[in-house]
Amino acid sequence: MALLATEEVVVRFGGVRALSEASIEVDAGRVTGLIGPNGAGKTTLFNVITGLLEPNSGRVVFDGVDITQRTPFRRARMGISRTFQKLEAFTSLSARENVLVAAEQRKAWDRSSFNPGEVAEELLQLVGIADVAEYMVGTLPTGTARLVELARALAMNPRALLLDEPSSGLNEEETQAMAGLLRRLVADGLAVLLVEHDMSFVMGTCETIYVLEFGRMIAVGPPEEIQEDPAVQAAYLGSAVAP
Repeated sequence: MALLATEEVVVRFGGVRALSEASIEVDAGRVTGLIGPNGAGKTTLFNVITGLLEPNSGRVVFDGVDITQRTPFRRARMGISRTFQKLEAFTSLSARENVLVAAEQRKAWDRSSFNPGEVAEELLQLVGIADVAEYMVGTLPTGTARLVELARALAMNPRALLLDEPSSGLNEEETQAMAGLLRRLVADGLAVLLVEHDMSFVMGTCETIYVLEFGRMIAVGPPEEIQEDPAVQAAYLGSAVAP
């Protein structure tokens, strides 16, 4: 059974269906991709999963529990964490302080014995930004700020991590490092759901890929099948999934 799933999720904005019976499964220990053209509904589905948006119908299930009516805070406590397409870091705080805020917040419900400061240091090292730990996030390049946001999400000790365009702003070397980090994280049992426009990154990192177009899932499968799917090629005008 998938750790995280949406079942027939429908979201309407006025007369527009942003999501139409959108179903997805995210397994522990795997990177699952969610791709589609701009406006396909990817971030909308993220918002439904994390509780920022209530669906008109359908369910969100986490570890066998229907969490559709639970608040974002409750979902975070259960182990769902995310990053955002538009950076949501605290720009007037340092990179270290951003991660420490999340680790301290986790103390509100996590009764295990851990030191928030030590967690912050470990995560800054893990994502490769320890050398800019004292810099204000507002002064950092976008790619580096995204790594701060990733470290902050990991500070919540999630079981499922949702990443919204994590490679945006990263150079090629940093993108490769990000891919390697995700592989290490899932090897430890984390479930990752990845929204990304960098198709080489997606195809090289994800084991299963879902494709959204105008709110509908038009394909699902391993990367090699997705690249050859005529419906996917049509959705991307034949360009985004080119080998």
